[in-house]
Amino acid sequence: MERELDYKAIGKRVKIARIKADMKQEHVAEKSGLSPTHISNIETGTTKASLSAIVNVANAIGVTVDDLLCDSLIHARPQFEQDIAELIEDCDDYEIRMVKDITEALIATLRRDAHLRQ
Repeated sequence: MERELDYKAIGKRVKIARIKADMKQEHVAEKSGLSPTHISNIETGTTKASLSAIVNVANAIGVTVDDLLCDSLIHARPQFEQDIAELIEDCDDYEIRMVKDITEALIATLRRDAHLRQ
């Protein structure tokens, strides 16, 4: 089963990781050996970044390749668990309760309707 890489999702994750690392595109470009234009094109998903470019960008930013590619991976549970943790880290008590209730209902529905998966 061959999966297409989602270059827009990869680019979005590169941009988010770069911003979290408080880096400008030019700094990532310098550290990765790529041009600022290429970094910009990767972030917008307008280029099909090579594996070596993705590895160089991940190393420059200080993240794993899994962090950048997880939207194209089947087995990426740790990255998605981290994404969830980051989404809820600044929630107040009420919001956490609502997220828990909604998540519980969603999981029950997913499992109830599992036969609909293809």
